[in-house]
Amino acid sequence: MKTTTLKGALLVTTLLGATAATAQDAELIIESWRNDDLAIWQDKIIPAFEAENPGIKVKFTPSAPAEYNAVLNSKLDAGSAGDIITCRPFDASLALYDAGHLADLSDLDGMSNFSSVAKSGWSTDDGSATFCVPMASVIHGFIYNKDAFEEVGIDVPTTEAEFFAALEAIKADGNYIPMAMGTNDQWEAATMGYNNIGPNYWKGEEGRNALIAGDQKLTDEEWIAPFRQLAKWGDYLGDGFEAQTYPDSQNIFTLGRAAIYPAGSWEISGFNGLADFEMGAFNPPVANAGDTCYISDHTDIGIGMNAASDNPEAAKTFLNWVASSEFSNIFANSLPGFFPLSNASVALEDPLAQEFISWRSKCESSIRSTYQILSRGTPNLENDTWNASVAVIKGDESPEDAGKRLQDGLASWYAPQQ
Repeated sequence: MKTTTLKGALLVTTLLGATAATAQDAELIIESWRNDDLAIWQDKIIPAFEAENPGIKVKFTPSAPAEYNAVLNSKLDAGSAGDIITCRPFDASLALYDAGHLADLSDLDGMSNFSSVAKSGWSTDDGSATFCVPMASVIHGFIYNKDAFEEVGIDVPTTEAEFFAALEAIKADGNYIPMAMGTNDQWEAATMGYNNIGPNYWKGEEGRNALIAGDQKLTDEEWIAPFRQLAKWGDYLGDGFEAQTYPDSQNIFTLGRAAIYPAGSWEISGFNGLADFEMGAFNPPVANAGDTCYISDHTDIGIGMNAASDNPEAAKTFLNWVASSEFSNIFANSLPGFFPLSNASVALEDPLAQEFISWRSKCESSIRSTYQILSRGTPNLENDTWNASVAVIKGDESPEDAGKRLQDGLASWYAPQQ
């Protein structure tokens, strides 16, 4: 009897030990499109997490960016995807959640570190469920050549009048192209043009949500006004801007040939290694001194859990760590220009990145107007905003006609705008 009891006790102990070992020895696989971040994950992020959680091993297995959606969907359908899914913002990830591939993380402890705006890229339309932890945003504004400003004798503009006075002074000086931006690739005109300056006119989230609700239209002055400003840009983009590509614009600025670059903060790392002059940055100038400023602080990358993961508890441990201050500091300083979306304290080392993120304390944050809900139909509002912005800059379409075309396209399929 005693022998049987002892054997039973040993068996229970063995089983408990095996269970504990299994829980402690979980291996998490991360799916991502950021293959250029591989070294950062392997050398900095994963070692920091594993040092705090020695029983959990993590492998970062990225795909090529252009192939990620197709590769991920194929793996999810086959049941071979990793435990952790890096999430693109809005509709692509929402589709994965609706298909049952991404777990609802609304109750994850770390989610309390994020605002509703930060979570908007990875939440259902009604906000009732959030399925990815927000990792980082990119902020829009203008990067400028400090040497050029000093040579021309101009200050950083804060109002539209000062902005155009600076452009005119640079043009008159003749040694620099006032602004480096082309229209050949189209998306820059909307992303670094219309959706860069636009939030100051439509008051950020107030206008964006009003457009979604159908309370404002793209023919309203708040939405036509950014086109009016863009219509003036063509005089300052240099000869041949119509055929100028995105890489052309990057080269023109980093070679010191242009004074201002309408920018996304993702440029910081690349520009730091290419420009041999000191750079600064300024947020989109407001119409009048004293006006509230608004910035496009756009949700760019999140991270969620495969609903079919064999290691859900380990995955949640990792995702809670991603929501922490420690992760935010590692990520933000390894990739300057990609800014944490949590309310955790972050100390940025890069001065240009510091300048961009400082705008959060003085301006209201919003996201690109076309990215949530409004580009699900045909014609696609995002793509139409690209070509409308280009047409206005080139003088091929008036601001009013551009707004009417966009409104007619949206109203043709989106019920709240009908």
